[in-house]
Parts: sequence; C-alpha cells; structure tokens
Amino acid sequence: MNPAGNIWIQGAGELASGVAVRLVRSGYRVVLAETDRPLAVRRLVSFSEAVYAGRTKVEDVSGALVESNAVSFRSGRVEVVVDPGGSLLPGLMVGAVVDARMTKKQPVSLPNGSVPLIGLGPGFTCGRDADLIIETHREARLGEVLSTGAAAPNTGVAGLVGGQTGLRVLRSPAAGCLSPLFEIGDLVQEGMVLGHVGGMPVVSGLTGMIRGLVHPEAELSPGVKVGDVDPRGSDVDPALVTDKALAVGGGVLEALLRLNVLPAKG
Repeated sequence: MNPAGNIWIQGAGELASGVAVRLVRSGYRVVLAETDRPLAVRRLVSFSEAVYAGRTKVEDVSGALVESNAVSFRSGRVEVVVDPGGSLLPGLMVGAVVDARMTKKQPVSLPNGSVPLIGLGPGFTCGRDADLIIETHREARLGEVLSTGAAAPNTGVAGLVGGQTGLRVLRSPAAGCLSPLFEIGDLVQEGMVLGHVGGMPVVSGLTGMIRGLVHPEAELSPGVKVGDVDPRGSDVDPALVTDKALAVGGGVLEALLRLNVLPAKG
C-alpha cells in the first residue's frame, strides 16, 4: 500500500465529508476522525452520522464506523473513527492530514509530526498551524489554496442562501438534546415549532425545507446551531453535497497535488 495515498481528515461534518467524497473519487484512501457526539446539522451529507448509526452514505461514497484498533485505509469508501484529538495519528502511515474541525479559531494542534497539514477556513495561519490553507468564505475566493497568510476571518454571519442568512439557522434555546417534531426534507412554515430542547421550543424563522437537524442524541448547549431551514424549499435536495463543500474539496485536492501527495495505486 502506498502510504502517500492515505489521508486523515480531522472532523467528519459537512465540509469534511465533501472533501472526503472528492478525494475518494480521485483515488485517495480516507479516514475521518470525530467526537463521540457529533453536532453536524446536515447529517445526510456528513460522514459523522456513522458515529450514531454505524454506517452511512454520502452520495455514492459509503462510510462505516470502526474501532480505534481496526483503522485501515480502504479504497472506494471511508472509515470513521472516534478520535477527537487525532491520538491515533502517530501510529499510522499517512500522506497528509486535513484539519476540518472548523472551530474558526486557532486550532489545538494535532500530533501530525512531519506529515503535511492542510487547514480549512478561519483560524489557521500558514507556517504556524498548517502548510496550506483552503479558503471557506464564499466572498473571499471560495476554495482558493493559500500558501501564505491566513484565511478570511469568521464573520459570525450565516452565508446567504435563497436570499436569507440568519433567519434560516435554528439555534438551541437551552441545554439538552433535541426532540424533533419534523425530519430533514420536510417542508415547514414560518413560526412552526420544529422541536424542543430542554422543554423549550425551536421555532422556524421562515418558510422552506428543513435541510439539516442535529442528531437527537447530540448534547447541546444554549445558542448552538441545531438546524437549517432552506428558503428554496422543494428545489433543494438535502442529500446532495453542496457546491461550497465541493469547491473546498477541490481546493484540498489541489493542495495535495502541490504537496506531491498523490492518490493511491492499488
């Protein structure tokens, strides 16, 4: 096995999963590492769902949860392991690490040693936290590979979708777990109660389709994002990787080639 074709992705949410899909299709072998209670909202396009369900599929790429002592980079599919700090990295043969935790602040370092690291979005600075950075901000050349400086800072404002920003985001009104009244893909109206957290309602700010909801077992704190209502309604397929995730995945692919980290050859 060519270890250069083995890619470790720290994080398994929406952007991390879009990256994984593009890399698997390009011939890389991918393992994604997650927490034991992922907070991914767009669960139909997030390999983190495997932590809860054991298996999942994002478009045409399958993923399965594996134990920490059974990690083995495979062709044509991904493995997901619970390892929030990347503690397994020193014992694995890896060609590159992609830090896709999207904390949007200076990251806690991973034990990648001399293995090159590619960072996604805000918080990373080239030469300090990452070898290369992929821009994740739509208005700052989304998907661009940065070899100097830092990515655009976090604005704290949700991206524009269907003419809406903040109103489309659902946030937890309390600590606890979400008890949903609807499912991803359902059409809802502005003002509807979509679920409860700690006995308090989660109310839709607009009319549209539920594109994402956190898993009911995810442990929430007040104000954390728990869902997303897309104002474009039935025109949206919540099971398709977004154009943003595809663009970021394309940036990671370019970065790997710049670093001469090539796909596996069997």
